[in-house]
This record gives sequence, C-alpha cells and structure tokens, in this order.
Amino acid sequence: MENRRRLWLKQIGLGIVGLGLANVKSYASPVISEDFFDTSENHSNLIFLRSNENPYGPSPLARKAFAENVNISNRYNWDIEAQIISAIALKNSVKDENILLGAGSTEILDLVAKLVSLDKGHEPKVTGSANYVIADPSYDYWTVTLDNLGLTKNKVPLTTDKKINLQAMLEAINQDTKLVYICNPNNPTGTICEREALVEFITKVSQNTIVLIDEAYLDFTKQQSLSNMVNDHQNIIISKTFSKIYGLAGARIGYAIANKTIIENLANSQSNTNNSVSVLSKLAAIASLKDDKFVSNCYMLNENARQYTISELEKLNCECISSNTNFIYFSLAKYNKDYFKQLENNTIEGGRMYEEQGKWTRITVGKMEEMKKFIKALQ
Repeated sequence: MENRRRLWLKQIGLGIVGLGLANVKSYASPVISEDFFDTSENHSNLIFLRSNENPYGPSPLARKAFAENVNISNRYNWDIEAQIISAIALKNSVKDENILLGAGSTEILDLVAKLVSLDKGHEPKVTGSANYVIADPSYDYWTVTLDNLGLTKNKVPLTTDKKINLQAMLEAINQDTKLVYICNPNNPTGTICEREALVEFITKVSQNTIVLIDEAYLDFTKQQSLSNMVNDHQNIIISKTFSKIYGLAGARIGYAIANKTIIENLANSQSNTNNSVSVLSKLAAIASLKDDKFVSNCYMLNENARQYTISELEKLNCECISSNTNFIYFSLAKYNKDYFKQLENNTIEGGRMYEEQGKWTRITVGKMEEMKKFIKALQ
C-alpha cells in the first residue's frame, strides 16, 4: 500500500512539474512594462519602500505556477524536492548534494548559527568566549540567534566610503572565532566587495573558520557567485534567496550552497530536511528560474529607477552611496526637513536610521512612479 502511494505521489509530482515547466515554456514572458506588474489592490495608497522587496514580482511564470497548482496544496511535496534542488544546482553550476532548501534564506542563516554554536571540533586556544565577526552596519537581524546561543558579536566598522573592510575583518578574527559573515552586496549600504579580494580573503579565512557569504542581492549585479568555491574550501557556506529579484519574499524560499559534509551537518538541525518550503513555493521557484526575461527586465527597471532616485536625492543635498542593489543608502545630514515626517505625511514606508553619525538611512527602489512620489514627498 505504501509503495503504491509513493508511486502515485511520484506521478502526481511529475505531473505538477510538467505543469510547472511545460506551461512555463509555452507561456513566454511578454515585453514587460511597469504597467504589467500591477499586483494586488492597495486601498490605502501606501508605498512600500522599506523591506527591499521586488515591486514587479512574482514573475508571470511563477504566478501561473501558483494559479494552476493551488489544488494540490493538500499533498505533501516530497516528490518536487528533487526537481527544485536539481534546478537550483544547475543554475549555480554545482551538484544536487551541494544544496539545502530553507524557508527563505533566514532559515538557512538560523541553521548556520546552530551549526557554529554546536561545533565542538576544537576548543579555543586563548582566553575568551566564542565569537563571530560581522561588518557594521550589515544585515544583522538574524544574528540574535547567535547571540542567544552564547556567541559574542565582534563588529568591524566599514571603510569611510561604506564598504566592507576585509583587512580589518581579517585582523578581528582570533582563535575563538567560529564564524565570519559577509553580506555581498552589503545591506544596508549597497556596496560590493571586489571579487578577487573577496576570494583571497575567503581562501585564507576558511582554512580555520566557517565563512558565510550572503548573496541575497547579487542578482542585481554582474558579479559571479562564489558557488564555484564550495567544493574546494570546506568551510564556505553561501546563502541565496528567491525573495529579492525573483519577487517571492512572501513565498519564503531560499537555499544554502556548500560542500556535501556541511550540507549534511546543516540538515541535521532541520527537522524535515528540504521540506520547510511549501509545494507552491517550490513550483513557483522552478518557474522563476526559467523566466530569464522577467529577471532581466527587473534588473533594467531597477537600474533606471535607482539612477533617477540617486540623482534627485543629490539635488536635495543627500549624499548617496553608489548602490549595487535594489536599495539606496544616503545621508540626511544636509537635508533641511524632517525626513521621516515627510514620509509619514505622504503614506510612504521607508527604512530606519542606521547610523546616527552622518544620519544614514536606506530606501528601497520601487517602481519609477513610486520613486517620483518619494522624491516629490521630500521636496
């Protein structure tokens, strides 16, 4: 009976993937304008420029996968697991064994935190507690898990031009360091590490310490992923997500890329390996990986809106950091109005203050229409 049920599920899974991929092929993305990307009605007219979401997504193919497969949400997604893992592995030029799925990259980051906190491979050789090294500011919401598990945060200031200071991070590492985290491009600053320097840094550091590279925003750049390093360097973990350029933030799907041993160790802390992601999210992700036209259009639209916004912010005496992402880091030090009040008065949700010195804040790049309303609100 169980074998028959498994066979039936497998057939269903293949049928689902057939829908997700065959129809994807026939439903080619149109030439995309901003008007095409109307999502759900926004009765409050609130403009969301806070969380670096893609204002244009999900892609047409992902939406089709959601719509056509909603009726199989009553079935477990075991048989789709292999399909999505293989698609991701192919996209990143690695093997299936190098991939672990998670409910957004947040779950992956949590699993890494557990892995390094439970690592008993060697005892610290100097007095002091276990620690992790992170740039400051950087994406650190997830590090509360590390803090709660007993690791000490070792924050390394950015350079004066808001870039991650790899040399200073190298000098901050000691024999108690369990993890080095690099968000590349960095959130909230939008700056990117020069690839050759980053490869050199990782090669050196990963000999003794786990290095976690967060590539959530790398799709907004032309820089190559570091996925090709994972099999030759045993302590490298790369986290990636479908939340940003693929527009699936609410669908919660991300993944880790690492060597087979690390993937197995991460999976040991996951209660249901590769299955914390819903069947619809997996199918949408498979479809998204096929929709290159959507990704390239989002890239172009983001570039145009970002360049416009930076140009207009600078006219308002707001110093901007050159961005490699779908957000902009800028200073309010010379802006002569109450910035946050201006946003509130115009029903715009923006980012918080990240650095009091220099009054640095962040704004997500939305559609061009939204960015024009944002600039008008500040004028």
